[in-house]
Amino acid sequence: MNRVLTSAALAIGALITLFPYYQLAVMASNTTADIYSSPPTFWFGGHLFENIGEVFAKIDFFGSVVNTLVVAVVTTLLVLFFDSLAAFTFAKYDFPGSNVLFGLLLATFVVPTQLAAIPQFDLMAAFGWVGDLKALIIPAAANAFGIFWMRQYARGAIPDELLEAARADGAGFFRTYWSIGLPVLRPALAFLGIFTFINAWNDYLWPLVVLIDSNHVTLQVALSQLNGLYLKNYAVVMAGTLVAIVPLVIVFLIGARHFIRNIAAGALKG
Repeated sequence: MNRVLTSAALAIGALITLFPYYQLAVMASNTTADIYSSPPTFWFGGHLFENIGEVFAKIDFFGSVVNTLVVAVVTTLLVLFFDSLAAFTFAKYDFPGSNVLFGLLLATFVVPTQLAAIPQFDLMAAFGWVGDLKALIIPAAANAFGIFWMRQYARGAIPDELLEAARADGAGFFRTYWSIGLPVLRPALAFLGIFTFINAWNDYLWPLVVLIDSNHVTLQVALSQLNGLYLKNYAVVMAGTLVAIVPLVIVFLIGARHFIRNIAAGALKG
């Protein structure tokens, strides 16, 4: 009976979670007039490809996808490297001021990211990076959440005995991190990679600010251009949004499988 109730609860939760995406697909396949109809339509229409074609006609969709893909992939790789390296150090090595430094790192959680936009823009302007994709990648190359998440995982997942054995064999810090730390941290890296990629892909405010008067437009900024000043074709906007989330779904499926596989492997070893 408990298994039936659990399965029913999971099924209901899945339906509630998936319904907005279903409705997004429905709205993308209808017209704006159908969206405003009363009662609202909950079934697919026949205008999906027409709306997608209008998206491609109005904005440089594929160019913005390439820009966003470059930013998301490079940012994710940098975050995975720098955050895991810093987390491994905080978790398994004691050095003067480590607790104070980690406390300052955690303090950045309480600071809204919007407050850093102006000084960060001034810094990018000083480097001459305004309007360049480097202004999106470099500031996001490491973040406090990733370091905190990886540190908490590393503290319990990496046995001290392995590190002592590596030191006894003459392995240096980076060799220990690369050969012992990273293989153990794979499940945490998979989660952090998914999280970072999705955030970079969906980022709107900072690209809108720093890529002003630039040809390097990211996808979310490009999609915002589908909204007219006086007339908004919501069906076209929904079609653009639908196409934009396809890469996210692919990345999530790949990353989630890797995450679950490594968690299962760790459980079997335990």
